[in-house]
Amino acid sequence: MSVVDRISAGAARDPAREWPLELYDLLKRAGIRQVSYVPDAGHSALIRLFGDDADMTTNMLTTEEEGIAIATGAWLGGQRSVVLMQSSGVGNCINMLSLPVQTRTPLLMLVTMRGEWAEFNPWQVPMGQATEAALTAIGVTVLRAETPEDLIEIAEQAAGMAFDADQQIAVLIGQRLLGKKKW
Repeated sequence: MSVVDRISAGAARDPAREWPLELYDLLKRAGIRQVSYVPDAGHSALIRLFGDDADMTTNMLTTEEEGIAIATGAWLGGQRSVVLMQSSGVGNCINMLSLPVQTRTPLLMLVTMRGEWAEFNPWQVPMGQATEAALTAIGVTVLRAETPEDLIEIAEQAAGMAFDADQQIAVLIGQRLLGKKKW
C-alpha cells in the first residue's frame, strides 16, 4: 500500500493536504533516491516523508547551490535525485546551474514560490518575480503548478523530461497552492 493510501485510508479526499504524499509516491516511482534541501515550510511535509524513508538519502544543505552539485554527483554515481528549494534560493544557484546545463546532466528541482499571492515579507518579492526568468536565462526548463492536481501531473512529466531526456527542469510550486504563510 502506498504512503498516500496508508495515510488517507478512511478519510475524505483533500487534494490540498494530500499533494505532498502523492508527490512523494511519484518521486519514489520515478527512481529518486537522494533528496537535497534547505529547510523550507513549503516542503516540510515532503522533507519529513523522505527523512523517514530508510531507502532515501537526504542531504540538508547550508545553501541551495550545494544541492546542484550533489544532484550532479548522484547522477554520475548512478542515482536519481531531486533538489527542493524556495524561490529565494534560486538566486543562490545561478552560477552553479551552469554545471548541469553545460554537461547535460539531468536535474530535477522543485521550487516553492514566495513573493506572490498573500506574501507578507517584502524581501521575498524581487526574487519571487525573477525566479522564472532567471532559470530560463541560464537554460533550465521551467514548468509551473498552481493546483495540487497540476503539481502531480507536471512533476511526473518533469521527472521524465529530466531523467529520460537529460534535461534540467524546475517545477515552480505557486504560493497560492502552498497557502498563506502564518507567523
